[in-house]
Amino acid sequence: MLIRSLLDTDLYKFTMMQVVLHHFPGAQVEYRFKCRTPGVDLASCLDEIAAEIADLCRLRFTDDELAYLRTLRFMKSDFVDFLGLFQFNGKYIRVARAETPGEIDIVIHGPWLHTILYEIPVLAIVSEVYFRRTQPAVDLAEGRRRLRAKIEMVRAVEPALDFRISDFGTRRRFSLAWHEELVRTLKEEIPQFFAGTSNVMLAMRHAVTPLGTLAHEYMQACQALGPRLRDAQVFALDKWAQEYRGDLGIALSDTYGTDAFLRDFDMYFCKLFDGARHDSGDPFEWGEKMIAHYRKNRVDPRTKTLIFSDQLSVPLAIEIARRFHGRARTAFGIGTNLTNDVGFEPINIVIKMTECNGQPVAKVSDVPGKTVSKDPGYLAYLRQVYGLEPAPR
Repeated sequence: MLIRSLLDTDLYKFTMMQVVLHHFPGAQVEYRFKCRTPGVDLASCLDEIAAEIADLCRLRFTDDELAYLRTLRFMKSDFVDFLGLFQFNGKYIRVARAETPGEIDIVIHGPWLHTILYEIPVLAIVSEVYFRRTQPAVDLAEGRRRLRAKIEMVRAVEPALDFRISDFGTRRRFSLAWHEELVRTLKEEIPQFFAGTSNVMLAMRHAVTPLGTLAHEYMQACQALGPRLRDAQVFALDKWAQEYRGDLGIALSDTYGTDAFLRDFDMYFCKLFDGARHDSGDPFEWGEKMIAHYRKNRVDPRTKTLIFSDQLSVPLAIEIARRFHGRARTAFGIGTNLTNDVGFEPINIVIKMTECNGQPVAKVSDVPGKTVSKDPGYLAYLRQVYGLEPAPR
């Protein structure tokens, strides 16, 4: 059994789920799986993946886990009470072979409140089953050597940078065992540089800070839940502020591309939110845009935090930190480069929301390859509404 705890997921799933419980309890959604890495044979792993998902559906939160969640300042008592009743329902997820040889289809469809937690553990299952099948006798010595090199790089960073990294890599990890070893090693070896982990179970086990706010699915769902499409981004940010009252104040900037985000991220949001997260496009260009935008809105960017989380490596994070040192606060969420850098090529797998309340939803992103939509017509309309360039042919 690969997933042994319902806390073995990213914190932002719980923070978004609390908003769903309090504001959108009746929303119905659909998510779809995609492997972006060509030529990967997941069909041969299908039975194992399905069996692991069946095991996932038997899990419940333990009293100790619920007690831990109650210690988080932003978790409300009624939400934790709800989690005490929560269990995955297998009728909301379908796993099957795809028409394309070697590929699989995973479709999650049902109430948002009861399906939102599927994404992270299902992706972790797919990744670990794949590597368990293709690398059955792995020696983690290479992974440890690579991790040691990263630790030495971090130790060499000049103290004035106040450089901090976090683990954001649950969904594409090599294995749970390696993930836990990684978190334990970072905490022991470089505690002054290790800010925490997005994985709630490992944060609880190793007494480190759990990190996360919101993801694209929340911004996408608001395309269907808000009063009108053009105001979806503002509606999402307003609802988030209504729920958390200034806590968890990191906005996600690329659901419609950075330029569209900045048009909506006015002086009110600049002052209200603690910062923003970069997840696609050139990180240096994005950082410069954010700093200029804060200054334009008479906000000192040195009081705000820019979080970088797009395909980061330790050297790139250090380079970004040096670029923006003294101009803004920076923080770095490193995913696959930590949790699946053991000597084999990771697979790029995602589960993305494609529908909410019966209508398509989409993510445009700052990189065409990260654009998500199952309906080209809706995507074209979304681009028009937000004044975005047509998709390149």
